[in-house]
Amino acid sequence: MTEYLTEENFTIRRVHRAPRALVFACMTQPEHLTHFWGPEGMHTPLENIIVDLRPDGAFETTMVNSVTGDTHTMRARYVSVSPTSFLSWREVDSGVLTENRFTDLGDRTTEVVTTQSGLPARMRTPEARAGWVTAVDRGVTYTESLAAEAAS
Repeated sequence: MTEYLTEENFTIRRVHRAPRALVFACMTQPEHLTHFWGPEGMHTPLENIIVDLRPDGAFETTMVNSVTGDTHTMRARYVSVSPTSFLSWREVDSGVLTENRFTDLGDRTTEVVTTQSGLPARMRTPEARAGWVTAVDRGVTYTESLAAEAAS
């Protein structure tokens, strides 16, 4: 588990006990994203997720605060899609670029390194970083549960 922040970049590294194809599918299919997309205390209903998985295709999510019902929409366009190895998108409003590298470590484990670059000040706060970390960790838990279920 690794996180580090530079002036305008934030990188998170996680190892999933799940095959790379499954981890990639979980990051690109709405029926999976709905189970973990967003920080702790938020959820993203399936009908609030748009994935047009191709360069310049839309990637949009509207997260809902589980207590207040407040919403937060992220609108992005895919920059690069290389199935099972690389995925990137750029947020329309903030210009933030998110890059995800998927590396097969063998033995049905996958390392995912996620880097966000061009972060505006509001997205460099400890609270914003903590939100990203909880979302990534929720994704790890979800993919590992699917992998364990498939193996049994």
